Amino acid sequence: MKHDALPTDPAAMAAVARWRLTVRGTVQGVGFRPFVYREATARGLAGWVRNSPAGVIIEVEGDAAALAALRDAIRRTPPANARITALEVRDLAPRGAAGFRIATSEAGGPRSLQLLPDLATCERCLAELLDPNDRRYRYPFINCIDCGPRYSIIEDLPYDRSRTAMRHFPLCAACRAEYHDPANRRFHAEPNACPACGPRLALWEAAGAVLARDDDALVGAAQAIREGRIVAVKGLGGFHLVADARDVAAVARLRARKRRPDKPFAVMFPSLAAIQACCDVSPAAETLLLSAARPIVLLPYRGGPIAPAVAPGNPRLGALLPYTPLHHLLLRELGFPVVATSGNLGGEPIVTDETLALQRLSGLADAFLVHDRPIVRPLDDSLAQLVGGAPQLLRHARGHAPTSLPVAGVRAGLLAGGGHLKTSVALTRETDVVLGAHLGDLESAEACRAHAAALADLVRLLDATPRLAVGDDHPGYASRRTLERTGLPLVTVPHHLAHVAACLAEHGRAPPALGVAWDGTGLGPDGTIWGGEFLRVSGSGWRRIARLRPFPLPGGEAAVREPRRAALGLLYAAYGERALGMTDLTPLAAFAPGERTILGTLLARGVNAPPTSSMGRLFDACAALLGLQQRSSFEGQAAMRLEWAAGPGTPGAAYAFPLREAAEGAVAELDWRPALDALLADIRAGVDIGVIADAWHRGLAAAIVAAAEHAGERTVVLSGGCFQNTFLTEVAVAALRAGGFEPLWHRRIPPNDGGLALGQAVWAGWMEHAGESPCA
Repeated sequence: MKHDALPTDPAAMAAVARWRLTVRGTVQGVGFRPFVYREATARGLAGWVRNSPAGVIIEVEGDAAALAALRDAIRRTPPANARITALEVRDLAPRGAAGFRIATSEAGGPRSLQLLPDLATCERCLAELLDPNDRRYRYPFINCIDCGPRYSIIEDLPYDRSRTAMRHFPLCAACRAEYHDPANRRFHAEPNACPACGPRLALWEAAGAVLARDDDALVGAAQAIREGRIVAVKGLGGFHLVADARDVAAVARLRARKRRPDKPFAVMFPSLAAIQACCDVSPAAETLLLSAARPIVLLPYRGGPIAPAVAPGNPRLGALLPYTPLHHLLLRELGFPVVATSGNLGGEPIVTDETLALQRLSGLADAFLVHDRPIVRPLDDSLAQLVGGAPQLLRHARGHAPTSLPVAGVRAGLLAGGGHLKTSVALTRETDVVLGAHLGDLESAEACRAHAAALADLVRLLDATPRLAVGDDHPGYASRRTLERTGLPLVTVPHHLAHVAACLAEHGRAPPALGVAWDGTGLGPDGTIWGGEFLRVSGSGWRRIARLRPFPLPGGEAAVREPRRAALGLLYAAYGERALGMTDLTPLAAFAPGERTILGTLLARGVNAPPTSSMGRLFDACAALLGLQQRSSFEGQAAMRLEWAAGPGTPGAAYAFPLREAAEGAVAELDWRPALDALLADIRAGVDIGVIADAWHRGLAAAIVAAAEHAGERTVVLSGGCFQNTFLTEVAVAALRAGGFEPLWHRRIPPNDGGLALGQAVWAGWMEHAGESPCA
């Protein structure tokens, strides 16, 4: 936080003075101007406060001691949701001003403001929502300066009602009086509304005919869910598909309609007590569940009324609490948990418009609970878990996005497009990098259009002039093709290097470090499939110093969907043609004889069997060998099952993954062969799967320490989708600390591809600052 020098002369302090204070950070949409108004008037100060694209500007006049007290109050006791990054004070000539006011916002100038994410309903608004004597009783759009929509409704900056989706709803006399009353907590609350002047609900049948309005619409939607129907509910950042989480038939219909056979659904519970009745909720998890962001939190599931098909075979449940007044009312009306999954088909973006929902969700939903407040930008629910007792974000979305991270040595104007899966976008400014919200996978034309729109939206909202586009090395990624169409000069950053840079930037760190980048698939600069990489990064570049020993993937992309193919490729790399006869192993037995013959031919000829150093595919192979997963219907399914198998109470001796030194100038290799030999011996000896899975994870953790010793770097960065695995991350962190190293892993930014855009922007900026090519 920056503070300019202040006058210290006693005579000057006693005299009337005028200061101009510029407050930067998250200071709009949090009640900051009303806070300053109250603090200034309480001290008898004159002047004004206004929003600006840079933050909040205050000009204030009066006794110098009172000015200093105001400055200290701003610094020490700002509103709860504010975050001040800089406070600058400048002396001005007194003007003999009288009275203090909230002035009209200033629209011009550089936009260094940090945008505020949407905030869950606060306790005071919830109390009013449920009070029959309150004029907002059961009004599903109640909010105040401490809660409600922000990023999802902002059309332009600075943040004023006239620049939000609420401009369509003129304030009634009662709301206008609150808005202008300094003693009211809705004083300058931009989304302020009530039943007389604000957004309204409607319940539509599947073809769009209106069935009910206002509270009757909510009651009707609850009744439809109670009867086993699927209702599309327009929420804060898009539609949810909502069904009774206890109803086996309803959940089965939802899976069939959404074409989502196995991937877990999130469950919204009416209360914290309802979650605690089904799941283990630690104090840290409770804090996360009740935070203003209200993410989905992955929790150990003990059992309860939830239909097994909600999270088939999964020891964890994705649980969340209501976060809007509409959700609070709906869940209280129902009194039981509901599936609340994103309103879209697989590969498509979440639907935000009710008219479009009738088309894109046709056949998925039986009814539509809609409202007439426009959603300016789509926002999925954020997803989090606990790693070592601390939160880790897996999906950077509602309640968290956008995120602004200060990064030294990076100039403004770098526009990053992210990857192909779990995509997000980022933009550099003079002092920070802004990471946008999770956009999903770019698997459809609609998703690609949403990605292009997100890039344009970020540029427009921040009033930026991009000068360079930054993308992934992979020429086939849709994100890169979108960047190419911008007409900007394009540089690319290797996939796994971007992972490492993102983690460093999240921690406010710069090279040097050893980056451990482990994931499923990413194109390496040599044209091969990487994913088990050890990268030494410095201030002037990077070098791959070690990798996982490669093995072939018979069928190429098909091996991503069939872990049994990864297992076959691993066995073939170890034992040659003899592997084809190992039909005592589950993945080999899962192939028909003809299939084994065809795949054996591909492997022998090296045709459509690309080599990979992917740690994600190695995890797939292990899961298949243990009989856990032969085919996958979603990314990471096999690796997740391997993680769950390695539970507490099943420790075994760590398998050996020795680091084989290479000739000078060559890349060392992490050899999986000894671990594979030991694993097969344990399988054939009938060793418990939990013991085997534990030994696998601990062996890889030890291998990370060995690679750190080989690299000679004290700081070790753990990044990539494999580090969504909580057990792997925790044992690796413990092993590194025991070895005297400093491990860094993701907390606020996802370890998966959701952090790539940040890493791309940061690495390109660092290399530009160093005078190097960004992809050198």
